[in-house]
Amino acid sequence: MRAALVGIDFGAVDFSASLEELALLARSAGAEPITTITAKRSAPDPAYFVGSGKADEIAQAATVENADIVIFNHALSPAQQRNLERRLNRRVIDRTSLILDIFAQRAKSHEGKLQVELAQLQHLATRLIRGWTHLERQKGGIGLRGPGETQLETDRRLIGERVKALRARLVKLRKQHETQRRQRGRNNTFSVSLVGYTNAGKSTLFNTLTKAGVYVANQLFATLDTTSRRLYLNDEVGSVVISDTVGFVRELPHQLVAAFRATLEETIHADLLLHVVDGSSDVRMEQIEQVNDVLREIGADHIPQILVWNKIDAADLQPGVERDEYDKISRVFISARSGAGLDLLRDAIVEAAGSARVSSPENEEQDDAVPNASDDDSTDDSDDDFGDRIPTSTPVGPQ
Repeated sequence: MRAALVGIDFGAVDFSASLEELALLARSAGAEPITTITAKRSAPDPAYFVGSGKADEIAQAATVENADIVIFNHALSPAQQRNLERRLNRRVIDRTSLILDIFAQRAKSHEGKLQVELAQLQHLATRLIRGWTHLERQKGGIGLRGPGETQLETDRRLIGERVKALRARLVKLRKQHETQRRQRGRNNTFSVSLVGYTNAGKSTLFNTLTKAGVYVANQLFATLDTTSRRLYLNDEVGSVVISDTVGFVRELPHQLVAAFRATLEETIHADLLLHVVDGSSDVRMEQIEQVNDVLREIGADHIPQILVWNKIDAADLQPGVERDEYDKISRVFISARSGAGLDLLRDAIVEAAGSARVSSPENEEQDDAVPNASDDDSTDDSDDDFGDRIPTSTPVGPQ
């Protein structure tokens, strides 16, 4: 499918990086970007988002390039999307719909599929009028709709019932995770979650540490489901549980954050977050902040965090460790692909686990400090110089 990409610069410092990411998202969804149209505006146009003149320019470019679809690098309102489709005479989707489509393709587990379907239905509920030509027609239906109920009202009611059923099934899965967390709490198991921007190398690092064989690809959101494995460190600490979680991205749709709360709780209940950063990316600092924004949204910003500066081979850096003002490890420089610096990372996890046990001897009563995924749950996706200024994170261990 040939796609025309549209990006509007509202003064964001990472506008170019955002456009490059849109092209990657489009390819991940199965489209082939053939042209990119950009413009500068101070605010979105209420009717077309880009204004009528720019809309005509997009229509002309899409016709010349024979584009099948137009993808906007922004969230469009239902009215804007409808107006653009009429004006461009072709299908138009926004960034939210694009990410939802990728998630739908990549979800493999039963829970992942439920969460994606819930997010899609919540997004679809505001856009039902787009796909129908008979919505204004009133129909009576025995056992299906009340007298005079329009097709639009029926569709909304059916979607509402399906959303309610999906939420009930996800609540049941959430209770199962809570049971697993209580078991982990009784076993005093230290839990570690890998978090980070999508395609930062989380799954590669996870596979290198645990030999789990999680699917890895050089694409955004390669997999969505969480995988947990035990990782033996040494005789003193024993084994920890390490989990690979879904990757984050800028402007992650709110529906996905809400729907994937059960999966993201793997992060909320961890004892330590390994924040994997693509050290070779020019926008790594913005990506760090995007991840921290999502962590704040799901209530995981209080968990101790170590920055894992990955891909140092591509950034021409050496393995190393940085400590904060409390003498706690704050950043580790590694290459998950080559294995450089992994011994330093393992030592950092050992130090964090030891500090946590010293500061919290009553761990067996703290169920909230353990992950919600079992050891054989199934899967997710998959540095600058030392002087980078890192957004503040919670120091590891006692302060």
